[in-house]
Amino acid sequence: MIRRTKAAGLVGRYGAACVAMALAAMISLSAQAGQGGARDVVERLHATLLDVMQRAETLGYRGRAEVLAPVLEASYDLPLMARVTVGRHWRKLDDEQRRRLVAAFSRLTVATYALRFDGYSGQRFEVTSQSPAGEAEVVVRSRILSGDGDPVALAYLVRRDGERWRIVDVYLKDKYSELARRRAEFSGIIRRQGFDALIAAIDDKVRKMEGP
Repeated sequence: MIRRTKAAGLVGRYGAACVAMALAAMISLSAQAGQGGARDVVERLHATLLDVMQRAETLGYRGRAEVLAPVLEASYDLPLMARVTVGRHWRKLDDEQRRRLVAAFSRLTVATYALRFDGYSGQRFEVTSQSPAGEAEVVVRSRILSGDGDPVALAYLVRRDGERWRIVDVYLKDKYSELARRRAEFSGIIRRQGFDALIAAIDDKVRKMEGP
């Protein structure tokens, strides 16, 4: 039987402390990297929005939509957001209905951005801060700056999805949730009129945004 010496005991205790410190450092670095990943998603989105705004007239509505679509689909967790907009009704939908809802919500998201970001007059985006919002979520705060008005505050809730980070909500002025607004509207329609009426309402919104 090997007897532990006093020195060996000290080495063991200090070794365990070093391991704990190393693990803590790794966790901290991982969290920082994750927050960096969340910020990167927001900054890539901002870069695309700025590009679209600067070329808005040349691109036109449909051109803006074509540029924005792949970036929005990569930046946002659109399937999760579509699910949230109908709340408990999601469980009652079959696979085809779920697919149709996600597709319709995605079209509406692209159309909304293509309509809103339709010109440029010196605006720029600035990320101001970020903070953890849960085990796998980060809030990235930013603002739109322009020379002729007050800054517009935007806060993005970004969630880890496996190895990726994707936006799941946007808060205007740091308090008005875009997702909550959609949920209030969509869940009301599906509750009162049913699934097909909801899809028709979404498609009608998109058509009006697209124009003639």
